[in-house]
Formats: sequence, structure tokens, C-alpha cells
Amino acid sequence: MGPFEAGLRRAPLPTAISTEGEPRLVERLRAEIDADPAARITFARFMSVALYEPDLGYYQVAAHRPGRGGDFLTAPETHPIFGAAIAIQLEELHVRLGRPARFVVREYGAGSGALARSILGAIAGLGPLGSVAGSPELAAAIRYAPIELNPHRRTELAAGLAADGLAAALEPDLSPDAPEVGAVLANELLDAMPVHRVVGRASGVAELFVTWRDGRFTEIEGSPSSPALAERLAADGVVLADGARAEICLELDGWLAELSAGLARGAAVIIDYGHPATELYGPTRRGGTLMAYAGHGVHDDWSVAVGRQDLTAHVDFTAVARLGEIAGLAPLGLTSQAEFLVGVGLDRLLEAVRSDPATTVEAWLAIRSAVHRLLDPRASGGFRVLILGRDVAADPPLAGLAFRLGGGA
Repeated sequence: MGPFEAGLRRAPLPTAISTEGEPRLVERLRAEIDADPAARITFARFMSVALYEPDLGYYQVAAHRPGRGGDFLTAPETHPIFGAAIAIQLEELHVRLGRPARFVVREYGAGSGALARSILGAIAGLGPLGSVAGSPELAAAIRYAPIELNPHRRTELAAGLAADGLAAALEPDLSPDAPEVGAVLANELLDAMPVHRVVGRASGVAELFVTWRDGRFTEIEGSPSSPALAERLAADGVVLADGARAEICLELDGWLAELSAGLARGAAVIIDYGHPATELYGPTRRGGTLMAYAGHGVHDDWSVAVGRQDLTAHVDFTAVARLGEIAGLAPLGLTSQAEFLVGVGLDRLLEAVRSDPATTVEAWLAIRSAVHRLLDPRASGGFRVLILGRDVAADPPLAGLAFRLGGGA
């Protein structure tokens, strides 16, 4: 089952995975629940600990977990051609901003550097992809500032750029909110931000909390922990049907405010799976979109393998665009990943690889297979790409928005 089917039918727990969680995380969460007068915590708190607790959470351990737990590759890990396509968009943005001598690219959730290495390598003119995406002027101006919580991944990123001869572009200690001219990248980041879970009732929205019962984590319904939950749905123009479940990410507000503070001029490129609010909270997703990734499969039991499985929820792009505007960033356009890649010139990148005498049959078949996954609407080709900007004209549209779906979400 692919991620876009979440909420349409229940996904069984893959038989290959262990349901045992990280013992120290389980005990930590149980202790928080026991300490609460109502013996419960929000799902957002549960998800935050399960994914981001230092040295223990899913994204914080030393073990390398590419993509979805090593089982699902993100676009940058699929092939460097994805990063080369992003590089083309960055080069156009650099020109539109007047070719500044310093152009800072911040990447949230940079991981071990797959996207950084492919972008900087292409801009530096390395290989056949660099023959299309290379830009000596941008190569001299670009500074790459990764924003990555896991110290093990930050070390790997720096080592990888050094091995490629690209270390000079790295600025690892730049504060996220230091105003700079340039771009912000967030690829498959927002889907893993902690979310609150809610359910529609005739009397209004109720919240689904996490408690411990009969030897396992389970849910318990109660009054919302914050009025911001109902306010978010109201701002989106959404009324949940009775019994319909949904996820709401309240961390978007602070994240977009930080992003805006760090972008003096430029654009933010946000890529993730998600939908406009009316679709996200519509009748086809009455069960919500919360999913877990583990053991070569995807399922919907969030309560098991705590700290050893990924947890995600689809992104509310209506809220992202609206909150971006509140933070001072104009929505420049929304499109799909497939249309974004076509717009920036994926065909030129493919032709450069095909015509390169060094390209073997095996390499050509590999890149063709990667491109198919990047464009397939049933895979990552169906992801949304939202670009927000400051002092960047919406028209004519940036190349990646040549086939934009609209100015917002």
C-alpha cells in the first residue's frame, strides 16, 4: 500500500517487524503519562518523543536510516538527478535576486547530505548533470547551511561534501533565523512534524490522547488540549464530520515564523505529500492519514515499535500557505513534484546523461527507473511542491511552477 491510500482502508501490521519498542523510550512515555493528573499525553508529545528524543528517538539514533527506515527512499536518495533539478531552480532564483555574491541555501532535515551533495555537485558542474545545471557564478556565491537535529547525520554530511571536494560551500553553524538572501529547502520534512489527533463530534472537535492500558499504549478521547486545534480547522474552512479523524500540526506556525525570519529575500521550496485542507479533511480520509513505516512495509498501528518505526501524517498545504503569508512570505505557486521536475527541465538532464560517452547501459537503466519513480503520481511524483517567496515576483512563474496548480493551496 502506498502512502496516498492512507485513510481509505486499514493497513495491517507487516508480519516481518517486531512490535517491541525502545525500552527507555517506552518507560519515559509511561512516566509522563503516570505523572499527568488525567493519565494521558497528547499524541503530538508522544510522536515528538518517539521520533526526536535525543539518542533514542527514531530520527536521533546513530544507525543510518535512509528514507523511510531504510525501506522507502526519499527523492534525493533515488538519484542525483533530483538534486540537479533543484539546482536549476536555485540558479534561476539566484538570477532573479540580482545575482547576489552570497546566496545561502538552508536545508531543513538535511540528513546525511544526499540532497546537498547532488545540488552542490551539479552547480559545481560535476558530471553530465553538471553540464546542464552547472553555474560558475552560483558556485562561487552559494553557501549551504544544513539544519539537522541528528549529530551523527551532520557528521556524515560534512564528510560527504569533503569527499566530493565541496566542503568550501558548507556553513554548518549558521543560525536558522539569521536573515540571509537565498533559499530554504524542506523535502519530506513537514510530514514527520508531531501532530495532534482529533475526531469530529456533534458538539465540536474532541482530541485523541495517548494513555497506557493493559500493557500497551492506546488512545483516549477528551476535550482539546488547546483552542488552536479548532481554530486551525475553522481557518481552513473545515468542519469535521461526526466520527471523522484528522491530524493537525500546530508546529507549523513556529516553523514558518523561523523560516521567514531567516529569509531576507528569496524563496522556500517545500516538497511533501499532502493536500489542500478540503481534500485532506474530506470524506475519503475519515480515518485520518497517520501512518507508520517499518519492516519493509507501511501500516497504521502507531502504538507499537515505539522509537523503531517512523510516524507520518499528510501535510495541510492550505495551512502552510496561509501561515506562510502571516509570516510575511507570499505563496508563489503550488504544483506536483512531477510537474515541477518537468518545468525545470528534467528532459535536458536526462539527455545529458544519455549522450555522455561514459554512461553505461546499466547507468542509463538506473536513471530511467529513478525518473519513473520521481514522476509517477502514485509514488513521489504526486507529492506537492509549494514555493513561498519574499521579494520574488510571482509572474512570470519560476520554471518549477510553469505548470502550477494555483497561487496557494
